[in-house]
Amino acid sequence: MAEEQLADDAPDLPAPAPAVPAPRPPARRLDGVDREIIRILRADGRASVRSVAEQVHVSRANAYARINRLIDDGVIRGFAARIDQERAGQGTSAYITLKIVQNTWRTARRQLEQLPGAAHIALVGGDFDVLLLVHTEDNRALRDLVLTRIQAIPEVLSTRTLLVFEETDVQNDLLS
Repeated sequence: MAEEQLADDAPDLPAPAPAVPAPRPPARRLDGVDREIIRILRADGRASVRSVAEQVHVSRANAYARINRLIDDGVIRGFAARIDQERAGQGTSAYITLKIVQNTWRTARRQLEQLPGAAHIALVGGDFDVLLLVHTEDNRALRDLVLTRIQAIPEVLSTRTLLVFEETDVQNDLLS
C-alpha cells in the first residue's frame, strides 16, 4: 500500500522522446597505412588480408583490424565488381538531368532508385536538381525509360538527356 501511495504521489514525468538515430561519429583521420589499404582495395576488392598486410608492411592482425575499422567507420561502404556495361548488354549510357518539384527529393529518389538501369543518382545545385546515370540495352530502351517511366513520375517537372559516347573509369588516389 505504501508503494502504491509513493507511485501515486510521484510527479507526472514527460513521455520519453521518440528514438532519434544517433548522429554519425566524426570521421577519424586516416593515416598513410589506411590510405594505402584503401588504394589497394580500390584496385582489387578481392585482395586477401594477407596480401594487403604484406603490401603495407603491417601484420595480418593489424591489416584485419584496420580494414574492419574502415568498414565500421563507413569509410569503406562495400566491395563491388566493376562492370563493362557494353559487354554486359547495356550498350547505351546517358546522364539525365531532372528538375523536380521543390522539397520532393526523397520521394523522387525512391522512385528513381527503382528504375531499371539506374546506376547513380545525385541531388545537385545549379540549373537542374538531379543528375541520374542510366545504362540501357539500346537507344530505344533509353527513350522508353525517359518518356514512359521518368517523365511519368509526378515529382519530375522536366528532363534533359545527355548521351554518353565513351566512358573511362578513373582510379585516382583521392586520399593522397
